[in-house]
Amino acid sequence: MLIKGWCVDGKLDQAKRLAGEIHRGGFQLGTSAYDSILDCVCKLCRKKDNFRLQSEAEKILVEMDYAGVPRNVETFNILINNFCKIRRTEVSVKLFERMGEWGCSPNAETYLLLIKSLYQAARIGEGDEMIDKMKSAGFGGGLDRKAYFGFIKVLCGIERIDHAMKVFAKMKADGFVPGIKSYELLIEKLCSHGQTHRASHLSSEAKLKGILVDPKVYTLDPRFTKKPKVEKTAVKKRETLPEKMARKRKTLKKINLCFVKKPKKMMRRAY
Repeated sequence: MLIKGWCVDGKLDQAKRLAGEIHRGGFQLGTSAYDSILDCVCKLCRKKDNFRLQSEAEKILVEMDYAGVPRNVETFNILINNFCKIRRTEVSVKLFERMGEWGCSPNAETYLLLIKSLYQAARIGEGDEMIDKMKSAGFGGGLDRKAYFGFIKVLCGIERIDHAMKVFAKMKADGFVPGIKSYELLIEKLCSHGQTHRASHLSSEAKLKGILVDPKVYTLDPRFTKKPKVEKTAVKKRETLPEKMARKRKTLKKINLCFVKKPKKMMRRAY
């Protein structure tokens, strides 16, 4: 508990010093203590230098293996969560695939972290597949209204409003009633994309369900407006060097001919 307290405060040196005292006292640290140290190391690396996160995390994992402390699902969740936060989605997916090598199985938290990260990386198809895997693994109960709102928020953040609407429909199909935050976020994004008819339909749907969406003035995002066609003006083509030299030769020839006297016409003789 003391080690975890130091780690929560971000005081890694004190946590390691305490861990050393425990070792010297002949006691063994458990997986939870190492998980706390691992999480602290990852957070400090994210603040100071993202590129050191993987190497520093591997040092803690090597210490665990040397001490004979097994990894658990929380160990992998800490790694996956921190790699997802620095947009290292590919590393997180590989960790997920290798969990079985250490006798660990993913839980609901693991799936939720990966789904959000895949959506954030615009890997929409893989995110949908991960939702299906989560359900087939028996963790469908973790997909509650809060989780779905998190997915919708991420998709709206990367301007994938059409897929956000699909996830919204999936949430309703799973029997969850969307909250006011989901409706307000989707209506705002639809209006900014110029899809006012869909936003109006969504607002009417919210009213029928007794959800009062506050009327607001929504602004249209200029990125999604139809820009008027601009006629292309004839742009003078830049001369190449051979063309320029040929034009100069032609001009010089004309100038030189101006100084040449024209021959007078000879009168014909009478005979």
